[in-house]
Amino acid sequence: VVAFAKYGLNCALRKVVLAFCFFVAFATSGSAQSITVVALGDSLVQGYGLQPEQGFVPQLEHWLQARGQDVKVQNAGVSGDTTAGGLARIEWTLASEPDALIIILGGNDLLRGILPEHSRENLDSILDAAANRGLPVLLAGHEAPSNYGPEYKEEFEAIYPELAEKYGAALYPKFFAALDAEGGRNEVRRKYMQDDGVHPNSDGVALIVASIGPYVADLIRNVLVSR
Repeated sequence: VVAFAKYGLNCALRKVVLAFCFFVAFATSGSAQSITVVALGDSLVQGYGLQPEQGFVPQLEHWLQARGQDVKVQNAGVSGDTTAGGLARIEWTLASEPDALIIILGGNDLLRGILPEHSRENLDSILDAAANRGLPVLLAGHEAPSNYGPEYKEEFEAIYPELAEKYGAALYPKFFAALDAEGGRNEVRRKYMQDDGVHPNSDGVALIVASIGPYVADLIRNVLVSR
């Protein structure tokens, strides 16, 4: 009887141990697929003028999760930031050791008329910091206004594809492309922009997210493939 009792106890213990090991293996397997993406940017990333759930980061995260992506998008947007501001905080932004990086900077450089060579140097250094950590990057470009002249416009817009090629980063050519595709400037401003005419409203953000979302999904797939 004693021997039988010990046998039964050993069987029970083995079942507990096996169940625990299965749980740990399952939990580890699930967490191994979880991805953290940092969005580094200005007010377009920060969510200026919007309710927290309406901003670019939460809408992008929801879009990705609704399509089966186990992903967390971190908001590293600071209103008013130029490319120089992004560079100044890139090290501590990446200190959280994310799996991938989205860069949406340059809009305030354009508003301030900063020389394209300075914007290029800053973005180059940001991409270099990401490359040193082996991070996949999605770089979002901007269309320059024509009021600075054709040379400025051409030089500024060339920054993004040229740096993306240099660092092997994915490129989303123009952040506002989805809004521009919706019609004339006045119509877009009325339907998809806030009163300041600079920042998208919630519906505008949704259009941008639906357009850039597949690029971010590809970025996440690259992370998973490299694991």
